[in-house]
Amino acid sequence: MNAPLKPLEKFIPNPKLKLREQMGEVMRFKHFSHRTESAYWHWIRGFIFFHQKRHPREMGAAEVQAYLSHLATDRDVAPATQNQALNAIVFLYREVLHMELGAIGRIERPKRGPKLPTVLTKEEVRRVLAAVAPEHQLACRLLYGTGLRLLECLRLRVKDVDFGRGEIVVHDGKGAKDRMTMLPESLTAALQQHLERGRAQHEQDLRAGFGRVSLPHALARKYPNAAKEWGWQFIFPAPSRITERATGLPCRHHLHEVNLQRAVKAAAVLARLSKPVTPHTFRHSFATHLLENGCDIRTVQDLLGHKDVTTTQIYTHVMQRPGLGVRSPLDG
Repeated sequence: MNAPLKPLEKFIPNPKLKLREQMGEVMRFKHFSHRTESAYWHWIRGFIFFHQKRHPREMGAAEVQAYLSHLATDRDVAPATQNQALNAIVFLYREVLHMELGAIGRIERPKRGPKLPTVLTKEEVRRVLAAVAPEHQLACRLLYGTGLRLLECLRLRVKDVDFGRGEIVVHDGKGAKDRMTMLPESLTAALQQHLERGRAQHEQDLRAGFGRVSLPHALARKYPNAAKEWGWQFIFPAPSRITERATGLPCRHHLHEVNLQRAVKAAAVLARLSKPVTPHTFRHSFATHLLENGCDIRTVQDLLGHKDVTTTQIYTHVMQRPGLGVRSPLDG
């Protein structure tokens, strides 16, 4: 009879590595994104420098509290930013250094008050989309038409779009969750034409000895040929190739998010909007307009990939004519 399996022990990073490299080892083991890794190290580095470059092993809850107070009082950071700094430091002590901070559990986390999202009217959306540069039109229309987050849109691969079913599959969204959303019928023809041009570029890359794309996790080892297959290519590829960090080989990554951020900001200026408009504003507008059209809030929750329906409910506060359509007494 086989002995019962023992619970997995915590991952211990290589003690010979520097602190930055140890943290990278642990975060990759736990499948954190590179963005989260960079953000966490930013706060850990700030914590260390704030205390005159003392090693975290020599510090504890009192130093953590002092640093968080510095962020709140001297730097006036937002509550969410202070929370991220605290999460980074707690991760360092618990998962990398394996040290107990003791009183860290009694540090009061700052609470953020309710903040309403910026939402465009349907007419404002049309004006912004019409003003977007031609090379970014499709991506921006897809953001509004699907409710995708910016990076979810840019990380879409050819295989993720099902034209027959009119669906888009989002892999590894926020919280490492998969979900489905609709493919707008009005974008089907434009997206197919875009993919035809992309396939021609991909075949040209293959003839030149390139054509690789970065793959998530360990898929490159499991499927050695997948990196050059058309289905795995990004729908919105970058105009130039880069050297992949994991393999050292040239590959074509997806379009950088800064390109769309700048395009949307420029379009909002051309559309003469005074509201702050970003690519994420399209997601807020998508959800609000669906609710205004009578869509069930649970359906909107699924389309957005929200874990809790209370997150989706924020859009009920920015709908036009919320509730029973109460009129101002000034309007009679």
